[in-house]
Amino acid sequence: METYEKTIMVTGGAGFIGSHVVRFMVNKYPKYRIINVDKLTYAGNLENLRDVEDKLNYKFVKADIVEDEEMQKLFDVYKFDGVIHLAAESHVDRSIASPTEFIMTNFVGTANLLNAAKFHWQDDYKGKLFYHVSTDEVYGSLGETGLFTENTPYDPRSPYSASKAGSDHLVRAYYHTFGLPVKISNCSNNYGGYQFPEKLIPLFIHNIKNKKKLPVYGKGLNVRDWLYVEDHASAIDIIFHKGKVGETYNIGGNNEWKNIDLIRLLCKIMDRKLGRELGESEKLISYVKDRAGHDLRYAIDSSKLKNELGWSPSLVFEEGLEKTVDWYLNNPEWLENVTSGDYLKYYEEQYLNR
Repeated sequence: METYEKTIMVTGGAGFIGSHVVRFMVNKYPKYRIINVDKLTYAGNLENLRDVEDKLNYKFVKADIVEDEEMQKLFDVYKFDGVIHLAAESHVDRSIASPTEFIMTNFVGTANLLNAAKFHWQDDYKGKLFYHVSTDEVYGSLGETGLFTENTPYDPRSPYSASKAGSDHLVRAYYHTFGLPVKISNCSNNYGGYQFPEKLIPLFIHNIKNKKKLPVYGKGLNVRDWLYVEDHASAIDIIFHKGKVGETYNIGGNNEWKNIDLIRLLCKIMDRKLGRELGESEKLISYVKDRAGHDLRYAIDSSKLKNELGWSPSLVFEEGLEKTVDWYLNNPEWLENVTSGDYLKYYEEQYLNR
């Protein structure tokens, strides 16, 4: 029987960011056993991990972090040395429509994982780590200048960001109260392949391709810092292995873009890739009523991560966006399965009908 140096639980590992983290860890660390724990909600898609599903050091477990007993059982069975906690409800619009769902998953689910880790590690924390992955949205909204640092006061504005802020505080409380070894990272907006098409970039790629309207909130002046998802996965790896216990690290892409400028750039790239006349896709832009509690600007200062651990983004935004567009145009079947709901069949075929 294969022996492993570490057994790592990755929650939400079938989601967008989680699947990139799982792939990264499975491939880079063959001596680690990676257990992907995911509820498989609408955003969890096992097709994201077809390329690693047969690897000996990878295993998928369908489970819900809100179920406390399930989490306790998993810790009992797999004897986890570490947790990389990504499972979360993450779409702001959905949090406005269903806030309780976000509180349950993001806050109560995190509490269940912390309790399971505390109970099973029994104060013997050598070689153990609980790594909580969070968002820059917990810091609220910036004006036209300034950057979020690790010391920026929390000021969440939506049920999503409030539930993530609560989970961050809980993780820190378990560190200070019980000595549980934890690390936290707060990231800016991610983009790249395998992202569920409710988010801006994959949604607009899909709409441009199909000549559907591009709904832009307000005047499109909201500013976001964009982080290529593979860069995020590499940052998580570095923080997990080299970051200081009890510390928080901000992960940003150093890529600030107004939404409308990003959308116009995306339209230009798509026109070129699809052989359309330049400017044709921009005609699809349609301005809609602004979202409630819409933060004006997010921007992250990643200097702590760069100075202490040597990480910096590998791609500028234009290069990353080109790669992202290419991925979606080259994987129409994945996008079709996701938008139609057929991706759920993959789980049934792979795990239920064998």
